[in-house]
Amino acid sequence: MKFISSLIIGVSLSLTAAAQEYVELGYNFKAGEQFELTQESRSETYTTVNEVVQRVTRDFNNIIAIEVTEANPGRSLLTFRYKELKFNFNSKNQNIYVDANTPNDKEPFQAALKNILDHPFTVDLQSSGSINKINGLDNLLDSAATAFTSLKKDEQEAYKKLMKDQFGTEAFRAWLEQLLVIYPAHGVKTGTQWEESVPLRTGLVGRMDLYWNLQTWDSQTAKIGATGKVKTDKLQLLTLEEGIQATAEIEGTMQSNYLILRSSGLPGICIQNLEMNGNYTYKANKEKRLKRDLKVPVKVITNASYKIKQMK
Repeated sequence: MKFISSLIIGVSLSLTAAAQEYVELGYNFKAGEQFELTQESRSETYTTVNEVVQRVTRDFNNIIAIEVTEANPGRSLLTFRYKELKFNFNSKNQNIYVDANTPNDKEPFQAALKNILDHPFTVDLQSSGSINKINGLDNLLDSAATAFTSLKKDEQEAYKKLMKDQFGTEAFRAWLEQLLVIYPAHGVKTGTQWEESVPLRTGLVGRMDLYWNLQTWDSQTAKIGATGKVKTDKLQLLTLEEGIQATAEIEGTMQSNYLILRSSGLPGICIQNLEMNGNYTYKANKEKRLKRDLKVPVKVITNASYKIKQMK
């Protein structure tokens, strides 16, 4: 009997130890919880047109409040509000620096971004991290664009495009899909890799294949590394700055490191680095003084850091 009892206890302990090797990961919220997300990022785009290198930079320094409006089995509704919005855009033709909280009568973009602050929009999020829907953001941008009504029509359209490209629903969704880990449906153990594929949504047409791996975990946190492989659809026609029509044959890699807060599933810290290289092919266009198709080498480098802390 003692032998049988010892055997049963031994098997039980082995099963318990095996179970403890696996961890269930996912987004877990309670209605009323509040979080604050801080973003610092810089994106640099280099194009070489007729052997002349042109650079466009975009800097973001944002603080976003997140409140859990609904918490249901399998999904939650999160309400987002920009609390601080600082944006610096620099290209060959213009430099726009905006702090939405600092009035600037000479820069219409400031008034537009001011109209975005503290206004809610929602994200319907599955417990896995997949985004069902984003509501209210494009309507918010349409309302904010009233700040451009005093400008010439072509200037209005340019500002509206810039705002949509940086802050519209598709841009926001692409950014959030790259920030949030999409968790597997089953428990994982250290060293496990899983993957997901999401479409590119900001200008380029193609896909990003994401590969996550669980590095370490304890009762409160989990460290996760990720690699994203970007590849564009070289046959799809795009509209670039200044209305240039082009196709893009670009590939790249994004490296991410996460410290996940297991209580919510959100990344307490995330560091990301993205580098893409390839070519645009500008399509012949008399209005743009392009007599024939022009191959334009392009390089994009983005470095970003994020912090999320629970406020309530």
